[in-house]
Amino acid sequence: MEQEFYQGLAQRVRAIAPKADPFTRRRLLDLAKRYDAKGKPASRSGASERPLPGPRTTPPPSIFSGPGEA
Repeated sequence: MEQEFYQGLAQRVRAIAPKADPFTRRRLLDLAKRYDAKGKPASRSGASERPLPGPRTTPPPSIFSGPGEA
């Protein structure tokens, strides 16, 4: 069901692309590629998802201690 939805979106976007200016056409075709990737069976392990960012670290307290300008 979800596959058909994304495949349909990709087809619609590709149908609009030839009528658009070159910049928008490129963006629409990239969007269609992303919809195609989402519409494929979930056999791969989320390769298209962005990786999670690393944990945030706080600077050591020594940076903030002592006299200084605010």
